[in-house]
Amino acid sequence: MFISTEPTPNPNTLKFNPGQAVYTDGSINFDTPEAAEASPLAEALFSLGDVTGVFFGMDFISVSQAGTDWAALKPQVLGVIMDHFTSGAPRMADDVEEESRTDFDDDPADAPIITQIKDLIDSKVRPAVARDGGDIIYQGFKAGTVYLHMQGACAGCPSSTITLKNGIENLLKHYVPEVSSVESV
Repeated sequence: MFISTEPTPNPNTLKFNPGQAVYTDGSINFDTPEAAEASPLAEALFSLGDVTGVFFGMDFISVSQAGTDWAALKPQVLGVIMDHFTSGAPRMADDVEEESRTDFDDDPADAPIITQIKDLIDSKVRPAVARDGGDIIYQGFKAGTVYLHMQGACAGCPSSTITLKNGIENLLKHYVPEVSSVESV
């Protein structure tokens, strides 16, 4: 089994490509060892000690670390991923239910605007962000502001604010005149 790695814009996160499906239901983020208990693979990665976040995309795994040297941690992460995939163990525990988190109650009158925003995020933003080892999830729309949750390599990335404001905000404002700003939650 060959696992390629790619740097991400976040220097504390590497993207690992195992060459097969990782999480076919979209993406899932594990930002604590407790959250990682839902996945034997994420739990094994957190057990390395220096891992601070694990993110599963459809065909990649982003691993974040606490500023340690990637030269020391990368081989350990590769070993855990390879052992997990070659063993045939499940990525997720059987009894895990997905948690759909949103902090906003969208106004039903905004439904057409929200649909357009979600379509743009899904078709133009999420594929680009996935190439960098992360994901962006729609959280809400209120008074012209779109609220997004950044995951994986995007969470805590030094360039995420630039991406959010100069990239995503400009794109949404161009196609959806009702959007006045974009904020991260």
